[in-house]
Amino acid sequence: MADTEIFICAADQIQEGGKGVRFPVTAFGEDCTAFVVRFANQPRAYLNRCAHVPMELDWNEGDFFESGGEFLMCATHGALYEPTTGRCAGGPCRGGKLHPLKVIEHDNQLFWMPDETVRPVRA
Repeated sequence: MADTEIFICAADQIQEGGKGVRFPVTAFGEDCTAFVVRFANQPRAYLNRCAHVPMELDWNEGDFFESGGEFLMCATHGALYEPTTGRCAGGPCRGGKLHPLKVIEHDNQLFWMPDETVRPVRA
């Protein structure tokens, strides 16, 4: 399972600073979502769970960036995160961090790799 690549979407579905793509995962034993966005020309994937309060970040499906396109933002309480690291950049997340997922881009497709806590959705 450690080397399993799981398809997310076609690479051109995510544009620099644009809408992200949500995908189902099982994290910490619970079914939830993760997301992938493109920032600094690289795909970045995180568990869709705010470090402040465990709620999904996007206010409309796939809308993860704040209006300036520089930070990922939790729509509920305004916590801001650096897209490259997932670290809190402002707001109520105070030192928190988004849970990153390893994402791979090849053959014009995006894939994610499971880790110890985030796995494919349970059957």
